[in-house]
Amino acid sequence: MGRLVRACVNRIRGTRKPISQDAVLEQVFGAPLDKLYERAVHPGSSPSLVRALELRAFLALAEEQVLHVRERIHAAMAPGAGLDSLDADPLRFETQWLEAALVGRSGYLTALSGLLATMPPSAARPAVRPWSQFPPALPW
Repeated sequence: MGRLVRACVNRIRGTRKPISQDAVLEQVFGAPLDKLYERAVHPGSSPSLVRALELRAFLALAEEQVLHVRERIHAAMAPGAGLDSLDADPLRFETQWLEAALVGRSGYLTALSGLLATMPPSAARPAVRPWSQFPPALPW
């Protein structure tokens, strides 16, 4: 399981653009994002942390899609654009793309909020200890 977690976190570690929920993740898990990524690759890391970072990567992609479509719409409607270049069909298509991107973003926000809502308060969470800190097994 540890190797799978490390592979997953290394894959999503590439998604380092700031997103709308970074401050929430840092507050809930009590550390800056760089430290959260480091924590997620260690054996015994919180499955909730790994899942939250995975959802963060998906959310980053969805937010990037929203921004790209918004920029295309703004460019099409720029004051310098000639009236002859305006066409409703491409704008309808961009509107559909924007709606799809917003639905995706909303889904990832809902999933992340649901995950964070099911976590116990940080004071109630047991501290994660490495296996070396557990007492040795009894010989019987």
